[in-house]
Amino acid sequence: MSVYLLATLDTKGREAAFVRSVLAGAGVDVKIVDVGCLGSPAIAADISREELFAAAGHSLGELVAAADRGRAVTAAAEAAAALIVRLHAEGKVSGVLALGGSAGTTIGTAAMRALPLGVPKVMVSTLASGQVRHYVGDKDIFMLNSVLDISGVNRISRLVLGEAARAMAGMASFPQPPAAGADKPLVAASMFGVTTPCVERARELLEAAGYEVLVFHATGNGGLAMESLIADGLFAGVLDITTTELADELVGGLLSAGSQRLTAAGRAGVPQVVSVGATDMVNFHAPETVPERFRDRTFYRHNANVTLMRTTAEENARIGADLGGKLAAATGPTALVLPLRGVSAIDREGQPFDDPAARRRLFQTLRQSAGEVETIELDCHLNDPEFAETAAKKLLELMRAGARKR
Repeated sequence: MSVYLLATLDTKGREAAFVRSVLAGAGVDVKIVDVGCLGSPAIAADISREELFAAAGHSLGELVAAADRGRAVTAAAEAAAALIVRLHAEGKVSGVLALGGSAGTTIGTAAMRALPLGVPKVMVSTLASGQVRHYVGDKDIFMLNSVLDISGVNRISRLVLGEAARAMAGMASFPQPPAAGADKPLVAASMFGVTTPCVERARELLEAAGYEVLVFHATGNGGLAMESLIADGLFAGVLDITTTELADELVGGLLSAGSQRLTAAGRAGVPQVVSVGATDMVNFHAPETVPERFRDRTFYRHNANVTLMRTTAEENARIGADLGGKLAAATGPTALVLPLRGVSAIDREGQPFDDPAARRRLFQTLRQSAGEVETIELDCHLNDPEFAETAAKKLLELMRAGARKR
């Protein structure tokens, strides 16, 4: 097995050669893949650009003649992903490392996102200190900030590229730890800091019943990853306590998981228990990142980098309609559990987001839009033990009923 090093060898040839030398010095077999197109490669590749593009059905000659950089990058990303998937299926890939600016990052991470979890993935990028969600997606990609542009091997780039090589050498050389409890059925759960007591208590009960619980942080990327893995058939059940990403999607916050959030379990028929955790808030970064149209709203500064905005009654109605409609469309066992005294740690009596009118509007719209979905209303707060225990027991009931039918 080999580590595949992806780089545009017309602009990153010397840097790729340096990374290869560090990996080789650590005893790692390296194959360099040239993902460049328009310029002449500075060093020889183990897999040439001609081989790369031909394997994906692209004509290198046509791309060169067109001299369209955007088209070339798109084709290279498709070709790199196809190549790495094929090599992985043949059992030849122990890791993927890539170097690049915007083009190289687009190409390298396309290949990495095509691989399953657990395969080492390191992206040295000039963009790693910014917004990287569209590069990482729902995969375990290690983004390393190049600090400088990746242009030459110097006293700074040697340090960073050496770090990348050593990180990959360690990941590729050490075996994966043995799976603990791999035979246990899996449950997905969604959590935020303000819903942690609820999810932690529910997890205790589910684990005591023989399930392994995977908790996803509801930060947009977490919701995307959960939806993706549900669609892959990984879970026996879903405890979707924290649906806050719907608020960001519908109102305009920074932690949206997209319009398809809360649909995978319903489409797949996976038993699910759903609630409204943290739908009282929309997420922004520092206060200056809040759009001007929201300046007169109620805010809570969670920390220096997170500013929360209280959702209004009208916004809660929209959230309720969206959430309820998705549950009503579910094909599998589904239950909705509502905490009438608050949906997050800061939405309860005496806390800054306590808003009974907004909660009533949320619950009212949910009742109307959820249709025949079983709805359990509890006169308690979401983080009260009673709520967590009710939600966990309901999910156990739905999963066991489904297992008996199979």
